[in-house]
Amino acid sequence: MKKAFAKMLIVVAAALLIGAPQAAQADDLKGDLEIFSWWAGDEGPALEALIDIYKKQHPGVNVINATVTGGSGVNAQAVLKTRMLGGEPPDSFQVHAGQELIGTWVKADRMEDLTPLFKEQGWMEVFPEGLIKLIGTDKGIWSVPVNIHRSNVMWYVPANLQKWGVAAPKTWDDFFAAADKLKAQGVVPLALAQNWTANHLWESVALAAMGADNWDALWAGKLSFDSPEVVKAWELFGKVLQYTNSDAPSLSWQQATDMVVDGRAAFNVMGDWAAGYMSTTKKLAPGTGYGWIASPDTTGTFMFLADSFGLPKGAPHRDNAVAWLKVLGSKEGSDAFNPLKGSISARKDSDLSKYNAYSQSAAKDWTGDRVVGSLAHGVAANDTFKNGFASIMEMFLKTKNPQAASKACAQLAKKAGI
Repeated sequence: MKKAFAKMLIVVAAALLIGAPQAAQADDLKGDLEIFSWWAGDEGPALEALIDIYKKQHPGVNVINATVTGGSGVNAQAVLKTRMLGGEPPDSFQVHAGQELIGTWVKADRMEDLTPLFKEQGWMEVFPEGLIKLIGTDKGIWSVPVNIHRSNVMWYVPANLQKWGVAAPKTWDDFFAAADKLKAQGVVPLALAQNWTANHLWESVALAAMGADNWDALWAGKLSFDSPEVVKAWELFGKVLQYTNSDAPSLSWQQATDMVVDGRAAFNVMGDWAAGYMSTTKKLAPGTGYGWIASPDTTGTFMFLADSFGLPKGAPHRDNAVAWLKVLGSKEGSDAFNPLKGSISARKDSDLSKYNAYSQSAAKDWTGDRVVGSLAHGVAANDTFKNGFASIMEMFLKTKNPQAASKACAQLAKKAGI
């Protein structure tokens, strides 16, 4: 009897030992994973760092890195719209957190609720509550944030400013005073690039002109877009444009940044992906090779955007996509991606020792400054307003008419439901 019992135990144990590898093998994912984004070129290494982690965890999956080039995702979003409306969604796609996703694809009932995944992974505790509200509605949470970027940053090269005898401007009046000195020396005061970078510059100028309270009131529908406060913002923006380069429409944001690095321009207002570009591609040390300051008159306010990925309904390889989202939300993934991207982690427990001096300063400001959402990068307004605003910007760049731009924005806001 004892021998029979012992033999049975051996058989059971053997079955368990055999079963464990079989279970692991059964759980191992296969097939494809199509990741749709606009992170190409200089932003590619950060994405590849995430893909490398995914491949190590799921070696049986064939990862398709489907990037569509174009700054701020302008081209990618057009391609995505065609695919989503045509019933051919990618497995997961990059989208700016906030109204860009919620006001478009969530509203159209094209996305899966990720609340169960957030609870399973413990993300309700590690992502800031305010951020979760921005990526969610009363019906669910709709994307996984992979980073936090700051929009309102002015970049410069310290040695160049010293050579030209100017200082980094804390106010726009400071900038105008420095700009006249720079023009006299043949230096472009403020480098600008194609249309979306004008939208990007506008939001920092508008924040300076209006203040954070009015900025938030604008997107809450409590302040009209043709109010005196908004007209004043367009007036200030028109004055700033007088000190930019005439070839802006033909330049990428990297080329505008190169103007600052090469000493052809003094300043550039750009998101902190510029820090990733200057650190990783240009090999410049933060603090010495390049410097930064909050864009004029916005000290103490952090205008943010967050890149995130969602799970579209009908994703061809749903399980693979969920595994991808788990990598994005993990501490390992976040701390591999963000130091290369020039952004900071959306998680509250990131290892800041992995980040450079700029990112550490941004992380400090993120937790201490007043936080407001970006228009140009999809936090503050839906795609209807954001895309329409690009046309208004084209009009303003030709006419320089603040009143007309403000009235056009007010009409657009009604159309967009703001």
